Amino acid sequence: MNIKRFFGKNSHEALSMVRRGLGDDAIILSNRAVNGGNEIMAYREEDMHALTASQANQQLAQNDMSNEPTTLLSHIKKKNRVQNSDMAAKKATPVKAETAKQAKLGKQIKAPVQEKTRRTPAPVKLSPVDASEQQVPSQQMTAMLNEMREMRRVVESQLTTISWGNIQQRDSIKSKTLNTLLDAGFSASLSRHLAEKLPSNLDGEKSTAWIKAILARNLNSVESETEVLDQGGIFALIGPTGVGKTTTMAKLAARYVMKHGTQNLGLITTDAYRVGGHEQLRIYGKILGVMVHAVKDEADLQIALNELKNKHTILIDTVGVSQRDQMVTEQISMLSSTNTPIKRLLCLSATSTGETLADVIKAYKGNGLAGCIMTKKDEAATIGSTLDVIIREKLKLYYTTDGQRVPEDIHLADKQQLIEHALKLSAARSWPFKFLDEELPFVMGSTVHPASTAQFAEASYA
Repeated sequence: MNIKRFFGKNSHEALSMVRRGLGDDAIILSNRAVNGGNEIMAYREEDMHALTASQANQQLAQNDMSNEPTTLLSHIKKKNRVQNSDMAAKKATPVKAETAKQAKLGKQIKAPVQEKTRRTPAPVKLSPVDASEQQVPSQQMTAMLNEMREMRRVVESQLTTISWGNIQQRDSIKSKTLNTLLDAGFSASLSRHLAEKLPSNLDGEKSTAWIKAILARNLNSVESETEVLDQGGIFALIGPTGVGKTTTMAKLAARYVMKHGTQNLGLITTDAYRVGGHEQLRIYGKILGVMVHAVKDEADLQIALNELKNKHTILIDTVGVSQRDQMVTEQISMLSSTNTPIKRLLCLSATSTGETLADVIKAYKGNGLAGCIMTKKDEAATIGSTLDVIIREKLKLYYTTDGQRVPEDIHLADKQQLIEHALKLSAARSWPFKFLDEELPFVMGSTVHPASTAQFAEASYA
């Protein structure tokens, strides 16, 4: 394989030299910045094909001399030999149909009288080696395919890095937009998709307005409180430990009492594991003048729901456990086993990372969530990751909370205000966690291409 080195003042000049020297189908092995410019190591695509064909021919020649074939090519060759021998045997066997035809033409065929017997052909038994060859492809061929896939991934990553380096040089608006979205906490895949789809004829202010409009279009939130407290129903607040479920439930109960009074409100808690867990809600209930029912299992929950069946709105506080705890499954099963449908609202802490939030949703989703509540917005340095996950999972956002005061620190979700707040926080982000301009191409090079998340992109950002 003839690997060549190309050196230019920048990546664009070095890439142009590669195209002139090796053509548009050249394969790039490495692309790195060196003193005074950019260095690219590349070779022709034809060299790769020639090397692959040479290795395959060598392997085929070795397997022809061996008594134990070990490659996919030798298996095919042996299979062809078996098929040819079977065809020859069939030609040598008398055909009964031809014999019957000759009898109709009047030809006398004399044969000794013998007893007519039908023999069942013996089943063909495959040796363990033959069976394994038919079921398992060659390990060498599999390793070669995996190596070629890895090489393709590396090449695509390198080309993406070069592409975004060029975008930074000729389109500062897209580069700035990408940096802003990343600093706001949005995922690299979402940020890359929006930056690539950004119209090229927009200036700074119009590009920001375009980004806000696209995000708002895909962020699903309730239009008014009619869908919750006015409409009524049974709502269960679920989520891991420490996300603020009990405090959030007290805020919702206080908002209901202020609007509709205490007569048609029921409160239930399943938090019998945490020390003093149900006592905290009992204190809130006593202040509001609403009785709190404590339950331990499905039977207790059904009894409590039967006692409160005439209530307009019922709020259920659940025990907080890790998303990896087996108790999550038991909790979802308990809420799904009642005769009355229960709407589950998942509390998502804005202080958690996007990966953690995605893990929480996967664990608590069960057979479906009615929506979610963003908690601890005041404690989060960025909220882009929370909005990103809500958009990605297509959840409906009901409320946001930003403090401990009851009921002042709970607000109906305003998606325009939330997106504005997320982008505003990006400007104040601490510099060690910001991406430098020269780091952006490498971040994009390691990002999953939108083509591999086409369903997500089309459903959410088309």
